Amino acid sequence: MSLSRDLLVRTLRTPDAISGYALRDWDILVRQARAAGLLARLGHRLREQGLSEAIPMQARWHFEAAETLAAKQYTAVCWELKQIRAALAGFDSPLIVLKGAAYVAARLPAAAGRLFNDIDILVPRDALPRVETSLMLAGWHATGLSEYDKRYYRRWMHEIPPMRHVRRETVIDVHHAILPDTARYHPDSAKLRARAVAVEDMPGIQVLAAEDRILHSATHLFHDGELPHGLRDLTDLDLLLREAAADNDFWPRLIARADELQLGRSLFYALRYVRHFLATPVPDKVMTAVDAFSPGRATLALMDGIFTRVLAPDHASSADLLTPAARLAAFVRAHWLRMPPHLLIPHLARKAVVREGKT
Repeated sequence: MSLSRDLLVRTLRTPDAISGYALRDWDILVRQARAAGLLARLGHRLREQGLSEAIPMQARWHFEAAETLAAKQYTAVCWELKQIRAALAGFDSPLIVLKGAAYVAARLPAAAGRLFNDIDILVPRDALPRVETSLMLAGWHATGLSEYDKRYYRRWMHEIPPMRHVRRETVIDVHHAILPDTARYHPDSAKLRARAVAVEDMPGIQVLAAEDRILHSATHLFHDGELPHGLRDLTDLDLLLREAAADNDFWPRLIARADELQLGRSLFYALRYVRHFLATPVPDKVMTAVDAFSPGRATLALMDGIFTRVLAPDHASSADLLTPAARLAAFVRAHWLRMPPHLLIPHLARKAVVREGKT
């Protein structure tokens, strides 16, 4: 990559590099960080490293504004989780929170500077009707989707249609699994729920165990075909891994759990690309162990060509001539992993017709 193309990545890896940045570098850095959804997290990182004074005034207000928004969202997520728990007071199982909201609930380092679009929860499949009804009574309703999309969610997906609150406009994604029923891999949701852990000061709320949080984050990232915030999700993984690795038994448990849940390939990609982009301290012996989950050499070379581009910030300064093709390839790959051909082809054809009709 050119110096400007990987500016955000270099700054995340070595924050003190900012001491040599000119104003034009700060302009590109702010744009890349905003496109990646990382402006607040980067601001927090620079402040944590005692580098706030090295940010020129022309750029500093961007970081301060982003951190203010992130702090407001952090407080809002905590409050919203309590409202969801209250709405599900009759639910006879703990409420398991996923992804970004889980980082907030568990007060993890990955919550710092994290921005949110929605709150994800995991419930047993047979509880979906009761959970959906309870949330509807509390003001959340499925909106903004066509009848086809609603049927698609309910028949094939691992979640029901997103639910938006009529007044607060907060969005909940209610999952019964972490991958669709039609996906190539089928991690057992009951195993995830069985090892979930309680959250301090939030009665009735749980988060996935440390290994499962990481595996879910990796699975979500490497099964998603549209990755405007792929680098943000990669920094989530970096922070989750750094924290969990303080436990001496963590790495063997993570590898064994990945194998148990059929998520070894996702873990392989996650560890490969956090090391590539963020220099995450993954031991060499761990990388050797996860080589068992690696694809063939030719496929891996292709994946490197795709992911080194689509996990970069979704900004013109980070792109090259092959970036559009890489983004298309990631989109096709994700759908291929999530649906068999006899379902995928009609689905994509219908979506293409609908998109064409809107232009």
